[in-house]
Amino acid sequence: MSRAPLDRHALGRALSQLANASADHLLRQALTPSPTHLARRIGLTGAPGAGKSTLAGQLALHRLNTPRPDQRVGVLAVDPSSPKSGGAILGDRIRMDELPGSAELYIRSLGSRSTSDGLSDNLPEMLDLMDAHGFDEVVLETVGVGQAEYAARGQVDTLVLVLLPDSGDVVQAMKAGIMEMADIFVVNKADLPGAHRMVTDIQRIAAVSRHPVGAWRPPVLLTAVRQPESVAALSDAIDRHQQWLAQTERRAALLDGRARYRLRRLIERRVGEAVRSLDSAQLQAPLLQQVDAVLSTLATPR
Repeated sequence: MSRAPLDRHALGRALSQLANASADHLLRQALTPSPTHLARRIGLTGAPGAGKSTLAGQLALHRLNTPRPDQRVGVLAVDPSSPKSGGAILGDRIRMDELPGSAELYIRSLGSRSTSDGLSDNLPEMLDLMDAHGFDEVVLETVGVGQAEYAARGQVDTLVLVLLPDSGDVVQAMKAGIMEMADIFVVNKADLPGAHRMVTDIQRIAAVSRHPVGAWRPPVLLTAVRQPESVAALSDAIDRHQQWLAQTERRAALLDGRARYRLRRLIERRVGEAVRSLDSAQLQAPLLQQVDAVLSTLATPR
């Protein structure tokens, strides 16, 4: 049975409304049933300049008809928001707009807004919205080496760490413990000097890492935009990881982690809104009274 065409304008409006929604608004909408259809989620993360946006676009195009024809694929690309103005460059959308059009490919850039973990405000709800619109897969692109990878890990099924040759990314990733979280390592811009040496370095690190029996062993791949076969190899590795996930109990743990992240973020934002609502007199009161005022605000329906 064929599904209804994607209503891009309705989806765009709904994503914009979610991006600007307050914690109170989300809590009032909490009675809305969660989507029964869950898209496969693929995360691409790594330092700025590694070519993630172009790679994400090419990967999405490749997977439109792989492994099944008539796939519906979405790309949510997070750009860092200015801490001063709150604005974001949204360069991902600018770069991806050059991709050939497809009725079943949807690309959206998101500002990180008030988050400090490299994701975006209300991202769990936006991912739910993509599920509700029947997307088969969603590619989530984040920026930065550090907290962003930890947050992205919980939001996706397969996490791809994108590295740049001779950039020091491997050292930084090792310091942050990111090497242990990635499901697939990609050295992008494979035509640059040092790419093959970097692959060897990562493979040496992986070889001495301890893996429980039956655990997934992350492959190390070379990719380049001008080499379609390298994007196809990445897509095949994602399929293998998705198949491995389906045979384990890890997916249930991932869903639990996503629920905890959503709840924590809502509480953090709700507390932040309550603290910002305190007036000068309340802020001059003893600390315990300030806490009581915040708790009273949280307990009052709005």
